[in-house]
Amino acid sequence: MLSADEILQLVQSLIWLLAGVGVFIVGMNFLGDALEKSAGSGMKKLLEKISNNRFSGVGIGAGVTAIIQSSSATSVMVIGLVNAGVMTLMQATPIIMGANIGTTITGVLVALKNDYFNMVMYLLAFAGVMMGFVKQEKIKIAGSLCCGLGMIFVGLEVMSSEQAFGNPLVEELFTGIFQRIDFPLLLIVVGIIFTALIQSSSASTGVVITMVGTGVLPLELALFIVLGANIGTCVTALLASVGANANSKRVALIHFTFNVIGTVLFTAVLWIFKDVFVNFLVSIFPGSDPMSLQMRVSLFHVIFNVTTTAVLLPFVHQLVNYSCMVIHDKKESEETLSLKYVDDRLLKTPPVALMQVKKEMDHMIALVEENIRCSFNSIDTGSAEYGELIRKNEEIIDFTNSALNKFLIKLSVNVEQSDERVIGTYFHVLNDLERIGDHAENFHEIGVEMIGKKIAFSEKARGEILNMRISVLQMFEIAKDAFENLNKDQLLKLTELEEGVDTMKKQLIASHFARLAEGNCNVDVSPYYSSLVAGLERVADHLVNVGYSVTNPIGSQRESHLIAES
Repeated sequence: MLSADEILQLVQSLIWLLAGVGVFIVGMNFLGDALEKSAGSGMKKLLEKISNNRFSGVGIGAGVTAIIQSSSATSVMVIGLVNAGVMTLMQATPIIMGANIGTTITGVLVALKNDYFNMVMYLLAFAGVMMGFVKQEKIKIAGSLCCGLGMIFVGLEVMSSEQAFGNPLVEELFTGIFQRIDFPLLLIVVGIIFTALIQSSSASTGVVITMVGTGVLPLELALFIVLGANIGTCVTALLASVGANANSKRVALIHFTFNVIGTVLFTAVLWIFKDVFVNFLVSIFPGSDPMSLQMRVSLFHVIFNVTTTAVLLPFVHQLVNYSCMVIHDKKESEETLSLKYVDDRLLKTPPVALMQVKKEMDHMIALVEENIRCSFNSIDTGSAEYGELIRKNEEIIDFTNSALNKFLIKLSVNVEQSDERVIGTYFHVLNDLERIGDHAENFHEIGVEMIGKKIAFSEKARGEILNMRISVLQMFEIAKDAFENLNKDQLLKLTELEEGVDTMKKQLIASHFARLAEGNCNVDVSPYYSSLVAGLERVADHLVNVGYSVTNPIGSQRESHLIAES
């Protein structure tokens, strides 16, 4: 029986241990966030290279996870991209496999811990805190990176200190616990539960590596806990798939199945050849110093994930088919509107989220252009043929405008200063596109109403309006190219066309009233003609805003010229 003093000492050590784990996890979060911000463009480039090549998929998954130091975050990001329809299941599966490889870097980093290395990390943490007081964004991010990396090792040191795992009472407690659960399946369950609770396999593996380094946990038992940790990390992805579409749930299922199959295979091998495997790890890292003990666990973690990926990579098709058999598509009675490329799960990765917002807006521009062209056809023919298409497109345009505005507001909370400007630009462009869509709907209604009333423009009026429409369509092509491809080459021509449209409006209105005075025009068409000409001129103004958004957030020609001159 323990005395009162020993019980108090044990409680204090456990609190100290929990504090170490807490500091370790906070450090990992700091490091992951800083790496994500500093390597945002790198993640964009990696994700833009998504293809059906399974080997490149594994590389992308490993690369992104190595950048953000979290396979769970990569899985959630992939679920978001699949839910948005950007990525197929066939493309997502190898990326999930690669993410498991990328996460092993944390274990290797933890295993390198020693006194000299720790001292450097502590100084790095202090330097990171000091850098946080600097106003420059890049230095702040670098400070967060240094601080996060340092805190990881501060947490590890706290866990392995005499007040925690180094306390004989704590060592005796955990030794007794593991003697009672010295059974592979129970150890795997421990790994699953512990990782599910802290939602990070990197953190749970780091704790296990530290326990092995301090001698609290034997290597042969630690291996099974690491296997369980790989299943426990799937909980984050499974939770992220709740409320998502069927394909996103399939990604989470594939992630879970992949780790379960790998765990089953390795459990079978370890159960039978445990001594052989342990001796192999000891032969690679001989010695009884903490680093050697820790590197054995880290090496096993790498071997597990690389081997599982190598074994299951040829069976990507089978994994996808299995997930489709288990999770069926829902039969929806009514078609619901949703964003095509954007998903709230992407908010955790702002650089990727902005990339997807851009794709969504490119899609919106295509719908607006289609409506403009269809509405011009309605003006020419008076036919209601395109009415339903215009209505459906306009519904999507309005929904996209509203949904993206809400998404950008959420996104603006946690972005770099340079991205704030981009978000500001997108707000203005969304407003301009939505207004152009409204004008297209009005143009269609003008054409249909005129044929319904059996009135028509004169040949002269038709020719004038056609010239104005041609200029507007030319402006649309330039503005679209400028926004989609960040092409500034034809902005001057865009300005010239807009000025030409302004001049045309004045000339056409004057010409129209002259025809009315001469009795060469039907008075009934006057409101339609004036509305159409004014609408085309307003569309031209909005197109200028869209085009000039690449040089100035609010799309102002005047301010863009001032910025260029300054």
